[in-house]
Parts: sequence; structure tokens; C-alpha cells
Amino acid sequence: MRTLIAMLLMLVAMGLSAAEKPWKNGRLTVKGQYLVHENGKPFFWLGNTAWLLSERLNRDEVEFFLTREAEEGYNVEQIQVLNAIPTYNVYGMPANDDTFNFEKFAGNGQSSMVNGQLQYGYWDHLDYIVDFAASQGIYIAMDCIWGSQIEKMTPEKAEKYGRFLGERYKDRPNIIWMIGGDIMGDKGMESWDALARAIKAVDENHLMTFHPRGRTTSAWWYNDREWLDFNMFQSGHRRYGQRNGDGDYTIRDNTEEDNWRYVAMSFGDQQEQIAGREVRGAKKPVLDGEPSYEDIPQGLHDFSAPRWQDYDVRRYAYWSVFAGSFGHTYGHNSIMQFMRPGVLASFGAEKAWWDAMKDPGYKQMKYLKQLMTAVPFTEGQNDQSVIVGQNGTRYDRIIATRGRDYLFVYNYSGRPMTIDLTKISGNKKDVWLMNPSDGTMKYLGEYDNKTAVDFTFDGAYLRGSDRVLIATDSSANYFRIEN
Repeated sequence: MRTLIAMLLMLVAMGLSAAEKPWKNGRLTVKGQYLVHENGKPFFWLGNTAWLLSERLNRDEVEFFLTREAEEGYNVEQIQVLNAIPTYNVYGMPANDDTFNFEKFAGNGQSSMVNGQLQYGYWDHLDYIVDFAASQGIYIAMDCIWGSQIEKMTPEKAEKYGRFLGERYKDRPNIIWMIGGDIMGDKGMESWDALARAIKAVDENHLMTFHPRGRTTSAWWYNDREWLDFNMFQSGHRRYGQRNGDGDYTIRDNTEEDNWRYVAMSFGDQQEQIAGREVRGAKKPVLDGEPSYEDIPQGLHDFSAPRWQDYDVRRYAYWSVFAGSFGHTYGHNSIMQFMRPGVLASFGAEKAWWDAMKDPGYKQMKYLKQLMTAVPFTEGQNDQSVIVGQNGTRYDRIIATRGRDYLFVYNYSGRPMTIDLTKISGNKKDVWLMNPSDGTMKYLGEYDNKTAVDFTFDGAYLRGSDRVLIATDSSANYFRIEN
């Protein structure tokens, strides 16, 4: 009889340590619904929304933050390059002026000419951030200019700015371009197109996406664009039924938390299409670039509202990835704005950003990455037929993904479920139950190859009872079993 000592998924299962550089496998490319390196090595995106990184952290803080990020398994930082016109960093140095002139502030190496004096400038600091991130094996997903500023940019200015950015960063190995920034894709479309195409004209090395408004996906507007390599959606921060007086609502009522639906929308699933929101063009990879943040009020604007917790951010992550996303981006209310004493907080943030990095959800995301990279996940696909019988709705929704010889099922509420083990190869199946809050795995035993196997859990219903059922062909060796 084989037994398993409950274990923590080890970092070595990821096949990549923080010291190794992922781009040694070549630049990132698109393969079906996933990202892979040029040599075929899969890339699992585990991002963090570090929007104000280049504006609010000094060099020492940058090093502390990015070193910790690498230790926790994060490999992409989503940052804003320009948050305003003009934008300043922690050193008081501007990236541009109110006429959108940025070139005179762009120095080389460690110096810039500002008011006739040689100084460490905004763009020098951004260079430093990009380069230190590279030393930690981390990509920088650069949101070129936040969406709220697009009205200040003409297509002509956008083209000039795009060429500047492309020329400056085209040879860095760890750049991913983000157009948009929390905005409906049909606002400023000509400028977004001009910006994207100007970057691509000088930089053929890096992938590009569009960061849209909450409860929308870039696929609605830009899926057919030649410059868009993969789609991004923002499932946002609202709970079920929380409309907040929206007029042109972009999703079905009372589906606000169902981020798995955006994956289906982006892939052109007709059942999830909404009138006027059809997706044109071929299916492209997709991920949730801004789900509900840990420790942010539900709905954002009422600071007395309940706050999203670690079990909520886990649900968003597993729902999205098992639905078919190629990775996931986490967010924390305090980290995304780098909150600290003396800084005016947004959205009711209270913790210093370095304390927020101790919160449970922040530390739990790595277990999803470790699980996915322990198997050939780029061969996998969402397959809801794995679940036998009627699936649940809302928090009872069960999500399944499988490859040829493995399957994962995420159950948030802990309700009993019946699984078809014949969906993967093998006459015998090894089955585990993983706790996504700490990565521990309990071996349930070897099962016969049956079309309907019942599984029940001993935890309480909801909030912390989420589990991942793992089944593999018994001849596979993805997870360690000790005799």
C-alpha cells in the first residue's frame, strides 16, 4: 500500500530558481493559448500589480521589494510608466512636462540634464528598476501611460512617445508592453493604436497587451489588432450584484465575481458573448490582469465595506487559470500604491506596503504556480466534462483543467463532487487533495479508472475550505509518493 507524507510543493517543481533567468530560453512567444519561450519552455505568468513602483520607491526599496517578490515566486511586475502629466518619482524628478515633452528628461546611464544640472533622473531610475528586476529573473510589464491621461495625448504624441519607449527598452530582455490602463478600449482608440504600433515598429522582441477597465476584456476591442499578442481582462473589485449605478454595464447582472466567464468571453465562447461585445479574430492567450485585491473594500469606494481576503484572491486565481488563463496577476491594496506613513492613501489602504507583503494571500500565490509548472500545463485545457452531474453556481462553481495524464479540480466551497477519472490516461489513478492556503498535499490513494467517483471534504462550508483535487495517471511521476 502506497502512502504519502503530506508535503509542501517544493520550489524545485517549478524547474526555475530565482537566480536563473527565464529569457535564457529565448524571448517569449505565443503558442496556442499559452506563452512559451523560443526554445519551447513554458512560461507561467505570476504577476503583481506594482503600479506606482517607479514613482514611490527609492533604489534601496526597489531592491528590497523585487528581491522579496522573486522569493515568493512572482515573475512579472505590472507598473505604470506615466501616471500623470507630468509624472514625478520619489527623488522629485520629472518624467515629462505639462506639454508632454519627455525627451529632454531622458538621460543616459546614471545622469540627466535637468535645469542645466546633471542629476539622477526619472528615466535613469526606471532603467535601474528594469535592470534590477532582470537580475532577479522578473519581467516588467510597462503600462506606458495610465488610461485617465489619454485625453492629453494625440495620436501624433502617442507615436513619438511609443518610438521613444521602444528604442529605450527594446534590447532589455525582461520587458512586456501594456497599452491602456483601466480604461474602456473604445476611448482614445486612435492614440492607443498609434502608441502600440510605434513601439512595435522599433521593438520586435517583446510581447504586448492592453489593460482594460473593470469588468471588461481587451478582446472586445483589440483582439483583431496585429500588435496585440495576448488579451487581458480586469475582473475588478466588486461583489455579486454590486453595480454602483453603472449605466452601460459590460457583463450580465450578478456575475461580477465570476472571473472564469471572462476567459470564455475572450476565447469567443458564444454562450458568454454579450450583445455588442463580440470578439473578432483568432483566439489569443488571456489572463486576469486585475482581479479583486487583497485588503481592498468590496466595490472600492465605500471604505466601511467588507474587504477581500486571502480566500477570495485564491478563488480568483484558481478559477481563472483552471478556466484556461496562461497565468494570473495578484494585487494588494497597499502594495499596488506602495502605501506608507505620510502618503495619502487611496481606497482606504492602511498598511505599509512592507507589512502587506506578510499577508496570507500574497504568500499563497506561489502554490498555484508551483502546481501548474509541476505538469506540462501548456498541453492542458479547461474541461468541465470532468465534473459529473450538475455544477454549482457562484461560490459553488467547480472548475477543472486537464492534460493527457493529469487533471486538477478547484472546489472553493468544499461541497461534495463527483469526478470522471476516465478523462485522463491510465487504468489506475493516484489522487491527492491540495490545500491552496499552504501548498500541503494529502494522498487519498490509488483509484480505479471510473466515470463517476465521489469526493467529500471534512472542512466547513466556504471561506477557507477551498481545495484542489489532483488526479494523475499512476504511471506518471509528477508528484512524489513514498512507499
